[in-house]
Amino acid sequence: MARALELAARGPATGPNPRVGCVLLGPDGETLAEGFHRGAGTPHAEVAALQAVAGSVVGATAVVTLEPCAHSGRTGPCSRALLEAGVSRVVVAVPDPNPRAAGGTAELRAHGVDVEVGPLGEQARALNERWAVAVGRGRPWVTWKWASTLDGRSAAADGTSRWITSAAARADVHRLRAGHDAVLVGTGTALVDDPSLTVRRDGVVTGPQPLRVVAGLRDLPAGARLADAAAETLHVRTRDPREVLRVLAAREVRSVLLEGGPALAAAFVAAGLVDEVVCYLAPALLGAGTPAVGDLGIRSLPDISRLQTTSVDLVGGDVRVVARPCSPAPAEVPPQFQSVPEFEEAAGVHRDR
Repeated sequence: MARALELAARGPATGPNPRVGCVLLGPDGETLAEGFHRGAGTPHAEVAALQAVAGSVVGATAVVTLEPCAHSGRTGPCSRALLEAGVSRVVVAVPDPNPRAAGGTAELRAHGVDVEVGPLGEQARALNERWAVAVGRGRPWVTWKWASTLDGRSAAADGTSRWITSAAARADVHRLRAGHDAVLVGTGTALVDDPSLTVRRDGVVTGPQPLRVVAGLRDLPAGARLADAAAETLHVRTRDPREVLRVLAAREVRSVLLEGGPALAAAFVAAGLVDEVVCYLAPALLGAGTPAVGDLGIRSLPDISRLQTTSVDLVGGDVRVVARPCSPAPAEVPPQFQSVPEFEEAAGVHRDR
């Protein structure tokens, strides 16, 4: 299973499908073939391994990091492919959380295949955590990223923010961007900052680009950077953060990097729609200026929104803190954010776009 997980990790971290690896073993434990899923529309890991076999796999064991699918989508059901190949045993790390695809282990057992579930399950779940949360909750995983001074300011009083963090931290943001399906800002940031929201290396647009998403009602100018051909841009004309995520889920977007200003961030945080926070703290003080997040409606310390820190690292001269909310998400968007006008972020926020 450890080898199957290594193979799975070679697959793309973005896209609608999970990363899956498969190893086919002969009766004596010898490796017959290996495979992993290379992205939407390509053979699933089990089929890729079967296609790589030089001879027969009758009586073989398939070791798979995720339950073989039992439905036909862009490709056929993997459970059926394993049955037709004559595999007699299947070892699965974790069940498939997607109700549309689950059921492969039940089908295999019904046809006499010996099925074991659980080996290295924790590692397998961690590999596809964002995808599993997205399909389980019916909305994309949301990572909220911001950069600020130690006193929590993301821009000075006059709106300037270039540069609060170091070049190393800004380069790390592009790595973070590349690991998400979409990047999200509100119309305020789109109009004031005119961001490009692309993945760049040394200033050059490089590699597959995330979907650029703008939430809000106002039109963007025809000459905006978000209107260029560097990447696809989607304008979701709503003020409701849940509706934004519903639209993205319908497009099979599994992960979103939230890069908007304080009002948009506050709307998502207060609605319980942030799954992870990545904060870049510069060792600097401003004393006044734009806060990293707007009013969350918290009026008393017992109501504080606490996070659990998962990692702290130095990036250049800055500190990168990764944390996750401790409290469960509320059922509805809090009233104070149900009519946030246009996600009016303050000018000059998060200029590294």
